[in-house]
Amino acid sequence: MKIVRFAAPKGSIHWGIVEENEVKETEGLLGSFTGKNFVLSEVRLLAPVEPSKIVCVGKNYVDHIEEMDGDVSSLPKEPGLFLKAPNALADPEDIIPYPAFTKEFHYEGELAVVIAKPMKEVPEDEALNYVLGYTCAFDLTARDAQREDLQWIRAKSADKFCPIGPWIETRLDPTDLGIKTEVNGQIRQNSRTSLMIFSVRKILSCISSFMTLFPGDVVLTGTPSGVGELRRGDVASVTVEGIGTLKISIGSQK
Repeated sequence: MKIVRFAAPKGSIHWGIVEENEVKETEGLLGSFTGKNFVLSEVRLLAPVEPSKIVCVGKNYVDHIEEMDGDVSSLPKEPGLFLKAPNALADPEDIIPYPAFTKEFHYEGELAVVIAKPMKEVPEDEALNYVLGYTCAFDLTARDAQREDLQWIRAKSADKFCPIGPWIETRLDPTDLGIKTEVNGQIRQNSRTSLMIFSVRKILSCISSFMTLFPGDVVLTGTPSGVGELRRGDVASVTVEGIGTLKISIGSQK
C-alpha cells in the first residue's frame, strides 16, 4: 500500500492511498475512504509525513566511512545518531534553494523509516512491528558547516534539508533493498541496504532505548558511498527498490 499526502488541484491538502493511476482520499492518515478519488498526475505530492522529529544515522555503510574518514579499522559499535528538525522537510519535486551559508552543498540518498505507533524500549526482534512503512529521503548537508560548527544544526537542519517521498510503502522488507542516487542522470550512489552496518531493527531498538518515537516520526538509516556536491541547476533523485523515486532540483541562492 502506498500512502500519500497531497495537494488537490485547488490547493487543499489531503491524505490518500495510491491505486494504479488514482489517489483514493482517506480521512487523515490511515482513515476511512471518503469516496473522493483524484487522478494521480493532477495532484501535487507532498512529504508523506508530519513528524515530531527526524532521527538520522551517520556512518552506517563501511564504504561511506572509508570515503569520509579513510579508516575502517574501527567501526562503530552502536549507531551514531543525530537529529533533523521538522522544518527541514521538503516535498517531492521541490526546488531546494542553494544555501547562502555554504560552498559545499552535498546530497546523501537514504532509506527512511516511518513510525506507526509509540515506541519505547522495544527489543530488536519486535522493532519492525512499530513501522508504518518506508520511503526515500535525502539527507542534504552543508559539509563545510558540518566541519566548522560546534554542532550540526546549521549543516543538517536548515530549511528543506530533508526531502522525503514520494509516498510511504507499507508492504516492504527493508533488509536487502537496492538504493541508487543520480545527479543529472548520472549514477552517483548504488548500493543495497543489506550492506548497512546496523539493520533497521537495531537502529529502531537503539533509539527507543532512550527516546520515545511517536507515530509519524522518521528515521533516516544512513547513506552509502558516493556522496558529493550539488550545484545550482542540478536535478537529483534517489530510488529505493520497492518504493519508487524521489526527485528534487537545486535552485538559485536564497
